[in-house]
Amino acid sequence: MRSSMCKAVCLLALVTLLDPANAQSPATVPDTIEGHLAAGKNAAGGRDNTPDFYGLVTAICVAPLRGAPAPDAPAPSEDPNRKSTYMQPKQAFDDVYWMGTESTSAWLLTSDDGYILYDTAYVYDAEDVLIGGIKKLGLDPAKVKYVIVSHGHRGESGGAYLFQSRYGSRIVTADWDLIEGSLYGYPTGKPKRDIVATDGMKITVGDRTVTLYLTPGHTPGTISGIFQVHDQGKPLTAVYSGGTEFNFPNDIAHFDQYLASVRRQSSLATEAGATIILNNQSQFNGAADRLRILADRQPGERHPLDVGTEAVARYFTIENECARAQRLKVIAGQGSH
Repeated sequence: MRSSMCKAVCLLALVTLLDPANAQSPATVPDTIEGHLAAGKNAAGGRDNTPDFYGLVTAICVAPLRGAPAPDAPAPSEDPNRKSTYMQPKQAFDDVYWMGTESTSAWLLTSDDGYILYDTAYVYDAEDVLIGGIKKLGLDPAKVKYVIVSHGHRGESGGAYLFQSRYGSRIVTADWDLIEGSLYGYPTGKPKRDIVATDGMKITVGDRTVTLYLTPGHTPGTISGIFQVHDQGKPLTAVYSGGTEFNFPNDIAHFDQYLASVRRQSSLATEAGATIILNNQSQFNGAADRLRILADRQPGERHPLDVGTEAVARYFTIENECARAQRLKVIAGQGSH
């Protein structure tokens, strides 16, 4: 997870890189580390020299993580200051609610017959951020019928056991092996293996359906999704990107898998006409910041998360280009030895 403290510095650095005069079309991107990094940074786009996805660029182009966390990593400790990062839950759309911090996102998809919770925050945050957040919104956490865990890292799966054990929520993920292989990652209880996500699986509650797709790379069992939301009664399509950073074994095979999944997500989003990109880390799509300004939206003004198909495509271009740069670094490292 990335701190929001670097935003001002990162934004200033990125603005200098995003001059439209220096932008390169995908057809002319040099197949070099520098060429792909420049293309990824330029794809952040945005209006008035304010890039849409500077958090994503920072995380995977400027200062990417490398290597997978060990299954025997120490158990997460309860940070006594963690509540200072909590934000008020917000209604994001007519039928979708957001809960989280500047760096984490969980999304509650409501229906006429219960809810679907998409990702579950950290172990020690789930009670306050999710259970407390749902109640603050005037909703009932006992109505969470399904919990979709996009991948088995702590920030996405930490609260799964809480909903499973307290409310009997069904847990859906393709990362059960990763979750079960973690020795110390779930100090309050590890979720029991439940529904194994498959490609094209539909999770339906009432009039709400999420279609899941296997997009391995970030983890072996990362899943992404497509679903509809409503903004002032207008239906819109959202794509949920299940995993982003390069915290996996950094070798050619793993980058090839990651890149194949990015291309597939981009294609799925295009086919669905998705104009909204959601994920589990709010700094990547700017969810926390965008939802702050939602209350000030003027009549007829576009929803701040409704960025359009072109911007959604650029999101995946950033992932593609910066992953290709890191792949070339792996090849260069092999050559130097």
